[in-house]
Amino acid sequence: MHSADHSPSTPPLSPLHPTLGQAFWVWVKIGLLSFGGPTGQIGLMHRELVERRRWVSDGRFLHALNYCMLLPGPEAQQLAIYTGWLLHRVWGGVLAGVLFVLPGALLMGLIAAIYVLYGTVPVVEALFYGLKPAVMAIVATAVLRIGKKALKNAVMWSISAAAFLAIFFLELPFPLIVIGALLIGWAGGRFYPETFDITGGHQGKTLDHKAAEMEAFAVGDAFSETIGRPTWGRAARTAAVWTLVWMVPLLLVWGLLGSGHVLTREGLFFSKASLVTFGGAYAVLPYVAQQAVETHGWLSATQMMDGLGLAETTPGPLILVLQFVGFLGGWHEAGQNSPLLMATLAALMTSWVTFVPGFLFIFVGAPFVEHSRGNLRLNTALSAVTAAVVGVVLNLAVWFGWHVIVPEPGAWDLFPLFAGLAFFIAIQRFKWDVLWVIGAGAVLGLLTLMPTPW
Repeated sequence: MHSADHSPSTPPLSPLHPTLGQAFWVWVKIGLLSFGGPTGQIGLMHRELVERRRWVSDGRFLHALNYCMLLPGPEAQQLAIYTGWLLHRVWGGVLAGVLFVLPGALLMGLIAAIYVLYGTVPVVEALFYGLKPAVMAIVATAVLRIGKKALKNAVMWSISAAAFLAIFFLELPFPLIVIGALLIGWAGGRFYPETFDITGGHQGKTLDHKAAEMEAFAVGDAFSETIGRPTWGRAARTAAVWTLVWMVPLLLVWGLLGSGHVLTREGLFFSKASLVTFGGAYAVLPYVAQQAVETHGWLSATQMMDGLGLAETTPGPLILVLQFVGFLGGWHEAGQNSPLLMATLAALMTSWVTFVPGFLFIFVGAPFVEHSRGNLRLNTALSAVTAAVVGVVLNLAVWFGWHVIVPEPGAWDLFPLFAGLAFFIAIQRFKWDVLWVIGAGAVLGLLTLMPTPW
């Protein structure tokens, strides 16, 4: 594995191309502000990487998103790895993937420790209460931003609407929606290629260097050929390395502590979950909740809901709720060991086997995906997936907003609704940065719930 600076397949640097050090601070910012689940996180990355800094073109970003939505696991983290890889190859992907998860994982670990040691803390509850409407506004603007880029004609709007109706009202499984979109896009590429090819990958392959410079992106649509042709031998070596990275902690625990130890059982269970989590956290949560609560007894149903609420209002992927599950499982099965130590080790094991597979999928598949950008039929199929994804993320946004405004059946809370509308206007009309919105939400929550000293 070599850094981008020494790789023969690295595209020539343009004046806009960031250094790895510059990218580091941007990924730190994204990791700290990645609230709102995949919808808000994808929108945040688009805003920072495409619109604000022009590091990655729209076509490249959407093409990467298409591939990530086909994979199991947290698609937003995988998109971060992919775009990091586009900018700086393997080290860029590692940096982006780690920093995308790390802030939320550290915060979730701290909050989980407070949760088991002290129960609910008024200050924390107040902060999260104010963050929820801020996250609602961020998610809503993200849906609009992604929709404007992906839904460029009536056909794409129709596919997106059909995907939303299918998942929201018919509760069809996410993989079935993706397969349907792929088939529609594949057929559309044969009969109506100009309508279905929205990523520009096919046209982008024929751009000359002058046109590439006019794109004014560090990684634009014209650079696919400079990545180099992928080989199955290199893909096999990459897969072997990252499979080993993924499995070594689990194998060590299994060998030292046995198959019945909580660390081994959690490592095995969440490794399996990471391979079947198509459709994001919401799609896998019913399965995880049933197994963790009813089969393994790692936590109660109430604690599972508390963990989901924490994951929704902390930065990082929503699948970080699995870290909370692992933490409580280690706490409850500590035996003669320190509960806090065992819980921390269990949380580390859970996060490791949940997030490391994303690096495997991207580093093996991304070179082939980039090389496929000249394949018109594949591009049209993936363009239809992009449109369907907009409908899916709209479903997530509606789900999140509904549960914030109606936290329990029949119990309406209008504060998040009006505060969320105010934050939405602040972002859309007055161009507030996400950092200001998050800060204002935290302050508003403290002012609303914390008792006054007089």
